[in-house]
Amino acid sequence: MISRADRSPLAEWWRTIDHVLLGSILLLILCGFLLSFAASPPVAERIGLPPSHFTIRHGIYLIPSLALLIGASFLNPKQVRRVALILFILVLPLLLATLFLGADVKGSRRWISLAGFSLQPSEFIKPAFVVISAWLFAENSRRPEIPGNLFAIILFGMIASLLIAQPDFGQTLLVGTVWGGMFFLAGMPWLWIGALGGMAASGMVAAYLFFPHVAGRIDRFWTGSGDNFQVETAREAILTGGWLGQGVGEGTVKRYLPDSHTDFTFAVAAEEFGIIVTIGLVAIFAFIVVRILNTALKERDTYVRLAASGLAMLFAVQSMINMMVTLELIPAKGMTLPFISYGGSSLIATSITMGFVLALTRRRPDSLRSASMGLDLRPYSPA
Repeated sequence: MISRADRSPLAEWWRTIDHVLLGSILLLILCGFLLSFAASPPVAERIGLPPSHFTIRHGIYLIPSLALLIGASFLNPKQVRRVALILFILVLPLLLATLFLGADVKGSRRWISLAGFSLQPSEFIKPAFVVISAWLFAENSRRPEIPGNLFAIILFGMIASLLIAQPDFGQTLLVGTVWGGMFFLAGMPWLWIGALGGMAASGMVAAYLFFPHVAGRIDRFWTGSGDNFQVETAREAILTGGWLGQGVGEGTVKRYLPDSHTDFTFAVAAEEFGIIVTIGLVAIFAFIVVRILNTALKERDTYVRLAASGLAMLFAVQSMINMMVTLELIPAKGMTLPFISYGGSSLIATSITMGFVLALTRRRPDSLRSASMGLDLRPYSPA
């Protein structure tokens, strides 16, 4: 136990961190690592690699991920904003360079090689973009002479344009949904709601008309015809697992599911462990999101409230997209399940995201959070 008299940074961190939220995140990370033993070996064997190849790499990625998760949670809200700005400045050129130097995979350029490692810059730009947008929205309400909303719109337009150019409409939809939710929480005027809603609808129609692969996915979803091998196989895996699953290592459908270790790990979990276990997995995701939002709603500082809410929405919407694709509730879109799917960029970026969340939800003496928490409240300066 840490003594109350201990005033070291570690002791202060332990006393102020949300232990339940931290434990839930670590539990989800553990579930992802354990599921890698079930989902990864068939893929490795199909491409001539040792069965444990992706599992070992997943474990290696966990080392920097956990370090960043815990390290980021030591920050205060002002430092979260500064780190997000630095991250944004570092990653934005990489996102742009990906359009010219990235590997062309199935007609898209989303990955870039950096010092021998494949990196997906769009994963890292998301948490930084959310935090910066939250600060801009907050500044607009705090100091009307600063056009924070306008700057946030320009920032979103820039990021969305780079993502569309890759093209990556899934990430664009994710970022747009989260940004729109934050704008709404910041008190978006009804005129802007109508204008931006109309622009979003127009963008979806344009994507369907001018990008064949988008139209193909939507058409296959509505008609059920064409190449639906991945989602149909994922559905078969879920049905095969039933309520209690086939047993650890006993899954058979996963052996010919191409992306079982990345986009369709949820289907592998359902086949081997059953629907009951996957419901428990969904419950962990839901609990994390609800707890973050519940804490954020108690926060009277606009920047902290919007940043925590936006990061929670980012985590929630990405999780929902992955699960809904697996369950054939929306058109197919390759997107990882946070902390569960294999992928270094996704795992590390999600750890940064949740590290920011843990930092923003810590109990702070200078917080504007509800007085019912028994804190000595004084205004938090976002400057």
